[in-house]
Amino acid sequence: MDKKMKKIDKGRQFLQNNLALFKCGVCDQPYAKIEDTSLVCPLGHQLDLNKKGSMVFLKHAVNTEYDDAMLAARRRILTAGLFDGIIQAVNQSLPATPQTILDVGTGEGTPLARLLAQRSSQTPDIAVGFDISKAGVQLATQLDTDAFFAVADLAQLPFNDQVFDAIIEFFSPSAYHEFQRVLKPQGTLVKVVPNAGYLQELREKLYLPDSKNYTYDNQAVVERFIQQYPEANKQIVQYQWAIPQALWVDLLHMTPLHWGARAEMQVAAEQQPLPTVTVDVTILQV
Repeated sequence: MDKKMKKIDKGRQFLQNNLALFKCGVCDQPYAKIEDTSLVCPLGHQLDLNKKGSMVFLKHAVNTEYDDAMLAARRRILTAGLFDGIIQAVNQSLPATPQTILDVGTGEGTPLARLLAQRSSQTPDIAVGFDISKAGVQLATQLDTDAFFAVADLAQLPFNDQVFDAIIEFFSPSAYHEFQRVLKPQGTLVKVVPNAGYLQELREKLYLPDSKNYTYDNQAVVERFIQQYPEANKQIVQYQWAIPQALWVDLLHMTPLHWGARAEMQVAAEQQPLPTVTVDVTILQV
């Protein structure tokens, strides 16, 4: 796709090439055509592409706790490579052939963009990233990627049945009934779940040992996935990430970890940077 194109034209071209992915949020019928920069269904319901080249499928506004500053900090940290080991493992969990990929809870989009950049093929992947956060999706549209981004609700995906080869989730909630609906019969689902050791050093900086936030356990999420998909593969990915010292404060503020920390603990943590931090996740694949 031409990188010099305006974002809205780039988005329109994506919709033209991939119209079959999307369905109307009013009547649930597949969109029939594109008029100018709008999707139009057979009953005449219309949804407009915005100037950023993305779409808002939500029927109502949603407030999220991920504000602009937090998302920007996350962009800087992920661009510096915190998730690169995770992204490599996710890539290895996907077929090497070109895929139509849905990134659930894409946030500010960096993991999806870096995943697509890792994947080499003469025929590139088709990728859609969506999130409930308008601020996150707006930031995602600034990335140098051919992925299409949208604001949408996990529980009511604006996609037709069995249209995606792969669904990926980086730390996102799941709606398995919707995943099963939009995923092709032989499709791949990859879910990344943070383990107890994930960023544990930050927890120890921000909370006292008697705090409920000092430790972390996501085993119930893993067990629910296994119950849903008993044949799933399970892989542990662990590594130490060298923290760029200029980004130490960004690392503290890029996750919800700091939300419940006392102000004096946050100030003390900001003044005591660490050289490395632990990345510890489970990758579930079916």
